[in-house]
Amino acid sequence: MPHDIDAIIQRYAQGYFLMANEEDNGLSWYTSRKRAVIPLDERFCYPRSLQRVLNQNRFSVAINRDFEAVVKGCANRESTWISPELGETYHTLYQAGWAYSFETWQGDQLAGGILGLVIGGAFIGESMFFKIPEGSKVAMVKLVERLRERNFLLFDAQLTNPHLERFGAYIISSQQYKTQLQQAIRRRCSLE
Repeated sequence: MPHDIDAIIQRYAQGYFLMANEEDNGLSWYTSRKRAVIPLDERFCYPRSLQRVLNQNRFSVAINRDFEAVVKGCANRESTWISPELGETYHTLYQAGWAYSFETWQGDQLAGGILGLVIGGAFIGESMFFKIPEGSKVAMVKLVERLRERNFLLFDAQLTNPHLERFGAYIISSQQYKTQLQQAIRRRCSLE
């Protein structure tokens, strides 16, 4: 797939996302009738045990301190949809200022991170990982705080799972998602 940045961003802005195919590892565009979003309002929540971790200030946060390591961390699992080609695409989007890694660090060690794209006031979460327990959970809380501070309207998680549901992730219809996405991408926001 050629790295036509404008075409890729346009597809994301229409509600599609890229994934590698299991059969041939080629890239394809996907969308879904139901979309998972992380709330940026009072519905956002997290386990009480995580509050203790946050109070201990064991982790610092950074944006794009080690983008490549976050992509590799997200791809490093038994079954992954982040192929080498998709990793290269993320790198191209990163160089063009669209893709970001929101990271947690413990000293000089990368603890966890969230990979995503920023289009206007929408953060489109692609994947997350951790190397140190609680690293990705702290990243989630700190990212939501950052998105709120920066007046983002939408945190798109694409697909839900029990882990994201503990943070208040919920499902909206494709039409609701597209309406929220269009409102969000018109807003001028910056993650940094």
